[in-house]
Amino acid sequence: MKAWREWIVSNPSVMMGKPVIVGTRITVELILEKLAAGETVDDLREAHPRLTREAIQAALAFAAEALRADVVYPIEVPAREDRGR
Repeated sequence: MKAWREWIVSNPSVMMGKPVIVGTRITVELILEKLAAGETVDDLREAHPRLTREAIQAALAFAAEALRADVVYPIEVPAREDRGR
């Protein structure tokens, strides 16, 4: 499989510079959102015929590497009494 760097590009004039699959306007963000919402790889490929399994894996690899950066992502946990409301 190609390294994610061969699949993912970012250009300020394409999708406001968001990382996309090379040769498309399909953002890594869109791929992650759809997978997180429960869509399958096959669902994604059916909706976006130019998308390959390898490109989807590259998007995941890119996201994993991006999250390895030394950046803090504050996530607030609601107080116990607020949960489940």
